[in-house]
Amino acid sequence: MSPTSSDYVRLSSLLLVWTATCAADLCNWRGSGLVREPHSRTVQQVRLRCTEGAVEWVYPSQALRVVLEPNLSSTRHTTICIKPFRSFRGASVYIERAGELNLLMTEGGRPEQVHCFRTEGRQTPAIFLQASPQRDISRRTVGFRYELLGNQSTSPDFRDTVLQALCRPCNDMELLLAVCSNVAGVRFRGRVYRQRSGVFERGARGRGAWRGPIRTLLQCQARAGPGDFLFTGTEHFGEAWLGCAPRYKDFLSVYPSGPAGPA
Repeated sequence: MSPTSSDYVRLSSLLLVWTATCAADLCNWRGSGLVREPHSRTVQQVRLRCTEGAVEWVYPSQALRVVLEPNLSSTRHTTICIKPFRSFRGASVYIERAGELNLLMTEGGRPEQVHCFRTEGRQTPAIFLQASPQRDISRRTVGFRYELLGNQSTSPDFRDTVLQALCRPCNDMELLLAVCSNVAGVRFRGRVYRQRSGVFERGARGRGAWRGPIRTLLQCQARAGPGDFLFTGTEHFGEAWLGCAPRYKDFLSVYPSGPAGPA
């Protein structure tokens, strides 16, 4: 989205009084716009300390400011991606930069489309939600998941931002790091060594082979081949994305003991 001059709003014209709101935990927040006085011009403020989580604002009213303050002091550039809930309705989303608000998405935007932006230096990432005018009190929900990524991508496109390291073979060191640090490790013939969420599931009653989708780009030209493979990768917004995919025998030549995990 290419913002125009009308997409920028001076903070001083909107933010009159800050009011802190307690979050349920350090990663996620769920709250209601009905907790304030009907004619109040205060702005709810939420501070989250994780690199990923979710925000859900029901009955949105006035504005909500979400400040993301994870421990990323060693990261020079931070890319922030947000994915609205399918039920997103009742507000527009802005990114706060240097005292101005840059429009990121409107209420009528495509649901579940991932939007990314970058901050630099000591700038604290903040997401500003402006509630849409309402004539009734019907239930509306403004919600999104967020992820903070430590890379130097300048692209607002999620695929360019997250998948810039794909479509290339991994050397031995990268392969070992992938197995030790990545959030998913899957052997092609149905064995899951490690996963962060429930992308891969077993059959009925927890028995049988593991199944689950692994995403990659068409230009990576991934295709089936003979033998066993070890798929490693990362998870973003509940989806597994392919990273390194060596033949299992090649992996064992680098790491003879192999990863331990459930059969």
